Amino acid sequence: MEWIAKWLKPTVDFGDVPPVYVKNFKLAGTVRRASLFITALGVYEAKLNGRRVGDFILAPGWTAYRKRLQYQEYDVTQLLQEQNELCVTVGKGWYRSRLTSIDRERQLELMKSPPGLLAQLALTYADGSRDILVTDESWCVREGPVRFSELYDGEIYDGNREEEAAECRGTESFEGPFETLIPQEGEEIRRQERIAAARLIRTPKGETVLDFGQEIAGYVAVTVKARKGERVDLSFAEVLDKEGNFYTENYRTAQCRYHYICREGLQTYEPHLTFWGFRYIRVNQFPGGGDMVQPECFTAVVLQSRMNRTGYLSCSDPLLNRFFENVIWGQKGNFIDVPTDCPQRDERLGWTGDAQVFVRAACLNYDAEKFFAKWLADMKAEQKENGSVGLIIPDVLWSVNPSAAWGDAATICPWQVYLAYGNVRILEQQYSCMCGWVDYITGATKDRYLWTGGEHCGDWLGLDAPAGSYRGSSREDFIASAFYAYSTSLVIKAGHVLGRDVSSYEALYGKILETFRSTYPVYHTQTECVLAAFFGLAQDCQAAADQLAEMIMDCGIQLMTGFVGTPYLLHVLSDYGYTELAYTLLLRREYPSWLYPVTKGATTVWEHWDGIRENGDFWSADMNSFNHYAYGSVTDWVYTVAAGIRIREEYPGYEKVTIAPVPDSRLEWLEAIVDTRHGQIRSRWQRREGGWRYEITVPVEGEIVIHGKPRTVGPGSYLFYSPLK
Repeated sequence: MEWIAKWLKPTVDFGDVPPVYVKNFKLAGTVRRASLFITALGVYEAKLNGRRVGDFILAPGWTAYRKRLQYQEYDVTQLLQEQNELCVTVGKGWYRSRLTSIDRERQLELMKSPPGLLAQLALTYADGSRDILVTDESWCVREGPVRFSELYDGEIYDGNREEEAAECRGTESFEGPFETLIPQEGEEIRRQERIAAARLIRTPKGETVLDFGQEIAGYVAVTVKARKGERVDLSFAEVLDKEGNFYTENYRTAQCRYHYICREGLQTYEPHLTFWGFRYIRVNQFPGGGDMVQPECFTAVVLQSRMNRTGYLSCSDPLLNRFFENVIWGQKGNFIDVPTDCPQRDERLGWTGDAQVFVRAACLNYDAEKFFAKWLADMKAEQKENGSVGLIIPDVLWSVNPSAAWGDAATICPWQVYLAYGNVRILEQQYSCMCGWVDYITGATKDRYLWTGGEHCGDWLGLDAPAGSYRGSSREDFIASAFYAYSTSLVIKAGHVLGRDVSSYEALYGKILETFRSTYPVYHTQTECVLAAFFGLAQDCQAAADQLAEMIMDCGIQLMTGFVGTPYLLHVLSDYGYTELAYTLLLRREYPSWLYPVTKGATTVWEHWDGIRENGDFWSADMNSFNHYAYGSVTDWVYTVAAGIRIREEYPGYEKVTIAPVPDSRLEWLEAIVDTRHGQIRSRWQRREGGWRYEITVPVEGEIVIHGKPRTVGPGSYLFYSPLK
């Protein structure tokens, strides 16, 4: 793309008011095609002759802005008239909002950037002639109806300004970024669904609250008949407290304002440059007062990166089905251009640890290849010269030391995306980043062939954490060294796929394995057993799995793992002969368990196993998200073990498959469907007349394993039976 446009900014400081850039122009003839190329320092909404340009919400999205800034191309041919007005509103977005950051100086550098706009409109006329309209000082800028907009603090909108002519002021060019501009790489954020309010609540405190019945990330559209100057003021919440009152303490400093000043008559308002995470809204002000509030006036609009749903799980247990739905809703709410931890409080950041534990499930549920490729490209761009990778991407915690299991997203995510879709380009794109991460650990450790002496997140939120700590009791050097070994093994695998010389990494891995086994012959926690067995690091992996099972039984058949151990827990149990115990943990309803939050009314996955305790109290106010997808990673076990849909590493992307379902008598039936690049795979088992009935469909050659007996099959649908175990 050749840019001849200039970066523009207002000649005066608009403060918190998002500026509206305006250009009026007349066409020289009949236009055959018109393409608008555009980006901004912030998020923008473009309108041509009053009609929105494109469906990308919060464009240009969130990237590692110092290295990569996306621009978009829109076909606007059908929006043109003889006389035209192009208006672009630029809000703060991720670029200039007060994102949570330890490195305040770096964040303030972006926040102080001007609300810059860069655009050029390429016109091709019917006679073959061409013209280009570009951002330059002939554009003017004015205040618009959006009076305030920020990611954490919400939006204020004055509907009366839609019709009022605001004073148009001058613009000036500035040295904005050109060398970092890239064409759109990620999936566009789109409006996906609209949800009607389920019920109206009058709380014990006398508040007027609406429940949408489902926690989402997005915004609320309000339709109301009002007098000019009347106001709609809303607040947002994920849950109600145990008395049934509106609860916002866990949003921390995020103000989450929604303030609309009405014009005369019937009108509908939808926010433009921000979003919220919520299930409930409190109506603080409404035309005519609280008695005029009706559920039909409110609609929740779901935002999500545009991805096709590819995976479906269902079974005979209603609670487990609700959990499957919760995992999907958690992914929807946190896959808004980057894989965030949560969509509601003053955080909403791309934590690498959360992403790597969930990536396998994410790529089963949705076609997430393009989504992850863009995010991983940002990771590569922000990788430091020494090879270290930040805790979050894009990295606004630049000065924070890297952590094991978080930085290891650099190796785990590319490898899992490659396996899911069979596209070698993700490994080609990320291989240097993968190697760089392993090389960083090799140079940073205090003890050769281990990773010791670092600062780590540990087994984050492990239930065996000492009092007052967020970190489980697993040894941090143990976790770091285990992931060092695992990442090295993935570099070797990726190198073999790419035809690279990995002999030095193979020698390194051998030394790591030898040193790990001699240094850590004994395991103290469930997570230590899990990692030693799953990563193949134990001298005797069966013994490690046996110890894990014993630990689980000794504490009342409970998991004690956190973010690090939980994703692999059931896999280790089923891989080493404890599938029944794995099912017991999956189906457990009491705290701690995956289903406990469902019994408390959860509609997404919680950050804490006991975000709401049995007595209705909250785990904490400081860090208690009710939309955190990490523990939803267990669904990859349901797909791959319970339903048995397994990728073969030598045939990535389901080019050939193995289907080896493992039923459990506590479920009447279970079904998994995965739409792959080669077609749909379906695996269903059901209890019938003293045995199991299996219905399996594969679009490719594969192996079906029923009751331990393998069968080689071609594409088609198959029916099998086996006795109850």
